[in-house]
Amino acid sequence: MCFAVCASGLNTCILQTSEDSKKNMMAQSDLDLKETALKEDLKFYFMNPCEKYRARHQIPWKLVLQILKILMVTTQLIFFGLSNQLVVSFKEENTVAFKHLFLKGYSGVDEDDYSCSIYTQQDAYDSIFYVINQYKQLKNISLGTLGYEHDGSGLKICKQQYKKSTMLHSNDTLNIDVSTETECIFLKPQELASKKAEQKLNSSFFNLEFYRLIQVEISFKLKGIALQTIHARELPDCYAFQNTITFNNRAQSGKMKIYFDSDTDIQECKDWHIFSSVLQKNTQYILVFDGFVILSCSASLILCTRSIVLALRLQKRFVNFFLEKYKRHVCHADRLEFINGWYVLVIISDVMTIIGSILKMEIKAKNLTSYDVCSILLGTSTLFVWVGVIRYLGYFQTYNVLILTMQASLPKVLRFCCCAGMIYLGYTFCGWIVLGPYHEKFEDLNTVAECLFSLVNGDDMFATFAQIQQKSTLVWVFSRLYLYSFISLFIYMILSLFIALITDSYDTIKKYQQSGFPVTDLHEFLKDHGTVGYRKEETSMPFICCCRRQQSDDSLILIN
Repeated sequence: MCFAVCASGLNTCILQTSEDSKKNMMAQSDLDLKETALKEDLKFYFMNPCEKYRARHQIPWKLVLQILKILMVTTQLIFFGLSNQLVVSFKEENTVAFKHLFLKGYSGVDEDDYSCSIYTQQDAYDSIFYVINQYKQLKNISLGTLGYEHDGSGLKICKQQYKKSTMLHSNDTLNIDVSTETECIFLKPQELASKKAEQKLNSSFFNLEFYRLIQVEISFKLKGIALQTIHARELPDCYAFQNTITFNNRAQSGKMKIYFDSDTDIQECKDWHIFSSVLQKNTQYILVFDGFVILSCSASLILCTRSIVLALRLQKRFVNFFLEKYKRHVCHADRLEFINGWYVLVIISDVMTIIGSILKMEIKAKNLTSYDVCSILLGTSTLFVWVGVIRYLGYFQTYNVLILTMQASLPKVLRFCCCAGMIYLGYTFCGWIVLGPYHEKFEDLNTVAECLFSLVNGDDMFATFAQIQQKSTLVWVFSRLYLYSFISLFIYMILSLFIALITDSYDTIKKYQQSGFPVTDLHEFLKDHGTVGYRKEETSMPFICCCRRQQSDDSLILIN
């Protein structure tokens, strides 16, 4: 009886062992199947569009769409650029016309950052009243389609001066209160021909005490319309010009600088009628084309977003499987392999193009006038679109060297630029504080930075040396030491090291292409995976076959 019990227990142990073995075999089989499916999906994900088409006969929709989008976005930008060029030229020409109209003795060339200058009290009075007289006769003397903004607009003349000062002629001393006061007078266009205007012009307001005068500011608004756009088959824009003329006497140096500033605002034209069916049809055609651009970018945005989502899902599958089989985590570099930076660039470009196209349509319909915002959006998106073309060139090994070299050298170049930037800032501050009073290219920090950057690139060297004023021998000697040391340090050392970093990365990439790139866990995982048994459908019409997809593929296939 005891033997029977032992025999029964032995049979039970044997049965349990057999069941555990079967479970282990089944688990191993499931793991192998999961590994095979994962390798197939990974292999397919890292293929280029041509290889994907040969493998599974999937049409590379994103590739076709990107090529179409490049053509459409570039065409759209050219049309908008031609239209924007008319706007820019109209603004610039009006600014030049205003300077000739309202600035007495304007030579046509600005003096440094100001338009012109005067040196006597009589010149100051003549220049101020010249502006008033020209504004009064504007419609009779202007060649452009200019007018006053509205009936309530006019000239606003303000003078700013020290609050109280007394000049003592006996001993040439000056008692002055540094607090300032501002007094303004307003002259409407319809009042300029009346006696009331004459009374204002003869008032004590225009008796200027120059020894305490800081500045006189004359501001006025004008409106105009750009009719030249009609010749380009576009509806015209209406403009509002906010002009400000400043007689600056802050330095009290005997030289009064005259600044002219014109702030242009594009407005919607009101109560105007242009009879031309050609203009209306041309506007409609452009609006329809912009609509197609928005549709193509929306489709590209959806496809690229879908690819990123599927890539993240595939990354999660690979990370979980790697942890399950090998009991360790996937490194950060392998995780980044699934994040396609080109798709992120395309998504940003699509969003900017869609927003810019909507603004362009509103501008074309004369509902908005945000030319600057629209230009930034469309220009940047077109830049990103053309940069994205490099991705497709990267499928060829000859062109891929540029992309790989940029990726490899970028971290080292950024670290190097941080170190070199500290030296550059030191030279910038030093040049500004020492050479600023003696050299026009070192008058402010922005100009100094631009001048030094030009010197690094070998531009305008002799002029920078020659323009230093030799009023101080000490400063002149310092300027030579300063410029020679900067040029020698940055051109012969820092710039050479900068180039050497990129050359080193290029040589490394060339060696990798000959001997093989470093193998990561992801590459090791896919290395043993041979030719995948992709399903191919034979058909006499390959294009139609490319359009056929099975729903079961969506959970496995990732379109790259």
